Parts: sequence; C-alpha cells; structure tokens
Amino acid sequence: MLSIEHVAAGYGEIRVLHDVSLDVAAGQVVALLGANGAGKTTLLRTAVGLLHASAGQIVLNGDLLNRVPAHEIVQRGLIMVPEGRALFPFMTVEENLELGSYAKRARDQRSYNLNRVYRLLPRLKERRRQLGGSLSGGEQQMCAIGRGLMACPDILVLDEPSLGLAPIVVRDIFALLAELRNEGLSILLVEQHVTHALALADHAFVLQNGRIAMSGPGRELLGNPALKRAYMGQKH
Repeated sequence: MLSIEHVAAGYGEIRVLHDVSLDVAAGQVVALLGANGAGKTTLLRTAVGLLHASAGQIVLNGDLLNRVPAHEIVQRGLIMVPEGRALFPFMTVEENLELGSYAKRARDQRSYNLNRVYRLLPRLKERRRQLGGSLSGGEQQMCAIGRGLMACPDILVLDEPSLGLAPIVVRDIFALLAELRNEGLSILLVEQHVTHALALADHAFVLQNGRIAMSGPGRELLGNPALKRAYMGQKH
C-alpha cells in the first residue's frame, strides 16, 4: 500500500534522511524504531506531505505522492496521529472527533465512524461532552487516535502514541492497535516502547543517523543484539 523508496529529506540545508526505503503492506503493522534524533518523525512528516523529499519517491496504492499537498494525502487515506495529540482543548471530545471526518472521503460515514470509535473506546463516549483539554493524558491520546479513525484511513500513521503515559495506559494503547490490526487496518508506528512495538509489528525498521540500519520481522528483532547497538550508538 505504502512504499517509501530511497528517500532523502531534511530541513533547509540540513539533511536528516539518507536513502531511506520501507514498505507497509495491506493489513500490516510496521514499526519504525530508533534513538532520539534518528529521523523517525522526519520520515513520517515526509510521508504525509508535511515535508518534501529532496530525493526518492513516496507511493501510495500505486500513486506518486511527491509534491502532493498534505490535505490531499489525507483525502487519499494516509492519516497521521501526531506526537503530542494536538487536540483542540476548548472543544468537546465529540467535536474533536468530528473534525477527523472533515475530509470528503469521510463525511458520509461520520455517524458510522463515530459509533465505531465509541465502540472501540467506550471511555470517549462517557467523556464526549467534556472539553478535550480536561482529559487525562491517556484519554487525550485515545481521542487523538479516534480522530484519526474518523478520517477513514487506509494507513494510520502514529508518532509516539505512548509518549509520557503510565504503563497501564500503554498496555491499553497497544491492545487497541492490536484490535485495529485484527480488523485489517494498516499501521505505520513510531514508538519508544521497543518491546511492545516489536511484539505487535509484522515487520520493523530501525533508523540510525537517518539511514535504515536493520530490518526484519518484529519478533525476530526482539532478540537481536544489534538492535541495542543501534540505539546506544546513535549520535545526538
């Protein structure tokens, strides 16, 4: 579904990514791992059109995305849940969720998707009239994921969904992701909890200094000592 081929990207004169390639197949969970500063968020931002690749190409369902505006990439089904949740704090939970269905592809399914989100995340239904800013960190993250689901994603891209959350909430986040994978949703996941991510992932890629240092099936990488070296050897 998503193919990132020999991509280079960065900020101004500073190149962050060098010849990066990875694929996300239909129904797969793909984990993107690496130490702080490895280029993970830069790769996600490039994939969804918030940055432009200076080399290489990004292909979604056979269509080239290079230079396609970010809002049009949303319309094509590549949906990102950003690090930090980015809720509107003075809007209710339900209003935040409904914003996810702004894209044309999702408008007609707004009611269906809202009921689906409430089925998957019943706590949000209980909190639907509360302001987004009044939620706990875990509830805000669930709301951000729910908002992404409201956009009818073909591929859901998540940037550090467990960041700053308590272990019991992290467990709930990964239970949700497993359920979404079982429903057939493709997921590209950047995650600091390496063990959780690799246990869930069909395939994983490790970024080091803006390059793919290693890749393989998630559970195989769990026991690979080179994975620890990729983290410990990262330059900051």
